[in-house]
Amino acid sequence: MGYVGSDLWELRQLVGHRLLALPGAQVIVLDSEGNALFQRRVDTGLWEIPAGSCEPGSSFAQTAVIELIEETGLSVDERDLEPFACLSAAEHHILEYPNGDRVHAFAMCFVVHTWTGSLRAEADEVVEFRWAPLIAPPSPTHGPTLEVLRLFDAYAASGRFQAG
Repeated sequence: MGYVGSDLWELRQLVGHRLLALPGAQVIVLDSEGNALFQRRVDTGLWEIPAGSCEPGSSFAQTAVIELIEETGLSVDERDLEPFACLSAAEHHILEYPNGDRVHAFAMCFVVHTWTGSLRAEADEVVEFRWAPLIAPPSPTHGPTLEVLRLFDAYAASGRFQAG
C-alpha cells in the first residue's frame, strides 16, 4: 500500500505536519557479490535502502518484509532477516518530507542475503533501483541511509549489535 490511505496518512489528517515518533524498519539487501540494493525516491530524488514505517500490529521484521515487497517486489522470509542495528538518534533520523510532514523515525535495521522475485518499482515511491558497493552508494544519498551503512560497517567489524 502507498502512503495515501495508510494508517500514517489517516493520522496525518488529524495532526497535520507536526513531529511524530514512528517505529519502522530499514533493510540492506545484499547480492552474492556484496553489493547493496539502493532505490531512488520519487519525492526527493535521493537514493536510499528500502525502508518504511510500521503499521499498527506489525513487528519490525514484519514491516521489513512488507516494505521490501511493496517497494521492490522482492520477497524475503522473516527468518532470513538479520538485525544489526537500531537507528534512533535525532540528529540522524528526524525527517521532513516535501509535503511538510515531520517524523522522528526509530528504525530496526536488518540485512538480508536471500530473497525471491524480481525488482519492480512502486510507482508512487520509487523511480529506479541500483546495485552498488556499500562503500560507494549512489549519489545523492539520503542521510539516514549513510548512517545505516556506517552502523552496518561497525557491526560487520565487531559482530556486535549497534545502537545509533
